[in-house]
Amino acid sequence: MKKNLKSEKKPNVIRNAGLRTLLKSSLLNLNSEWVDVKKLKKSNGRFNCVDLFSGAGGITCGFDMAGLNSLMGVEIVPVASETYKNNFPNSITYNGDVRELTHEKLRELIGGNPVHVFTGGFPCQGFSVAGFRDPDDQRNILYKEVVRLVKEFKPWFVVLENVSGVVTMMGGKVYKRIVKDFKEIGYPNMSVHILEAAEYGVPQLRTRTIFIANRFGLKNPYPKPELKPEEFVPIEDAIGDLENHPRDPSINHEWTAHSKQMIERIKKIQPGKSLYDKFIDAYKRQYKGYPSMTIKENHGGTHVHHKLHRCISAREMARLQTFPDSFIFSGTMKQAMWQIGNAVPPKLFEKIVLGIIPKLEEIERTEGKEIKDD
Repeated sequence: MKKNLKSEKKPNVIRNAGLRTLLKSSLLNLNSEWVDVKKLKKSNGRFNCVDLFSGAGGITCGFDMAGLNSLMGVEIVPVASETYKNNFPNSITYNGDVRELTHEKLRELIGGNPVHVFTGGFPCQGFSVAGFRDPDDQRNILYKEVVRLVKEFKPWFVVLENVSGVVTMMGGKVYKRIVKDFKEIGYPNMSVHILEAAEYGVPQLRTRTIFIANRFGLKNPYPKPELKPEEFVPIEDAIGDLENHPRDPSINHEWTAHSKQMIERIKKIQPGKSLYDKFIDAYKRQYKGYPSMTIKENHGGTHVHHKLHRCISAREMARLQTFPDSFIFSGTMKQAMWQIGNAVPPKLFEKIVLGIIPKLEEIERTEGKEIKDD
């Protein structure tokens, strides 16, 4: 009996390998270092951060998990801003356009508290392959709003994220311009690396470009990868207990309603394959034994469950992003899925921030004076 080769197809769990290696050897990244964060301790809340493109709060959640205090989240989409407000009641929620947020207004809102870290996932639609990487897309230059506010507030560190495609856009000119713009305002050592979330215990294959800079001449810390591909957390470990859990809107455990005809079509989808020939990122069957493919919303057509004949639920998506079950998303099911699909895995940012905490403590000990690594 011949083997079914299609059923034996395995996912690609090593992505952007060449680009990641190239960045590690780049002269632009001589100011970065790789830190083992497994034994590092979380902070006690004395360092403050502001999230300038917060979305539902994935990055802020990661900062919170690492023990930093979120002063404020800035988000233009009302439903995502509502989610942020509900899940971070001790933070200020600014629902509006960051371009209209003056530094005077921001200073007034945070009550004069110092900002030790500015962070945010500046919009990436114009950078991503799915968004056609249009260099004229006005969303591409929103990072300049971060530059504007960083120039005024002079935080100790800046930590930004974007899709991996930002590194190759226009032959590398885009990310080099971002680095140049921060250098001109007093952050001369910005470094850029691509991290794979699955290497840090996230049950999902998701690469992100991470920009880190500081104004004290310190090397920018990045967390050393913790897991090898054969050790990645598989999808069933994250969502297996929800297989028989009924729909429950109170915890966002809702999924697209399927007709009997659609269910029959879904049954035929093999792991790694999609229901459609053209829209291959929608209704794609997950692999058992491997991390989830990159979580996306796709207008209700999320990835298909690795075992069941339905799309994965919003809560399952949140699990795969490493949001805690206590984190509830506002709005309709599709709005929740959109927020989750656009978020950054909190666990990935927890690891990033754990590496930065010793640097913040070092700056604190020197009272913010000029210091340099040996």
